[in-house]
Amino acid sequence: MVRRLILDAAALDAAIPAEVRSLVDLGSGAGFPGLPLAILHPERKVLLIEARERRHHFQRMAIRELGIANVEARQGRAEALPPSSHDAGIAQAAAAPPDAVGLLLPWVRPGGWLIVPGGSRAPRVGHPPEVEVAKIAHYRVPLGGPSRTAWVGRKRA
Repeated sequence: MVRRLILDAAALDAAIPAEVRSLVDLGSGAGFPGLPLAILHPERKVLLIEARERRHHFQRMAIRELGIANVEARQGRAEALPPSSHDAGIAQAAAAPPDAVGLLLPWVRPGGWLIVPGGSRAPRVGHPPEVEVAKIAHYRVPLGGPSRTAWVGRKRA
């Protein structure tokens, strides 16, 4: 569990630009990758969006138990909730990669970052017209973990 969830989520930090001060994690499930990223960066505000009630309640319990002040959890589907503007958004398992970008766009400010994590093979997102810069970030999970990729795009200003 430590390597597969926590270290994998923490390793994703390598794909997030350093200037990001607020982050939304769509379809965050049990809080991954959002919770570990919030712990790594207490100066960064993190919003977890999860539709399933049981997982949302787990997130709230984890936030309380760990005393993480920079995280908020909201229950609902990303496309049904009123979006708030963030410097970056992550959609790890919310939808297929091209659809994940569409879900992220309303939640990320113009000039902000959209991040779609993948496995050893890069996620196939295509070339969304709302994104001006896109690249594939490569990183490795610590302690001998696997190589990972993430599609990283910048929303047009």
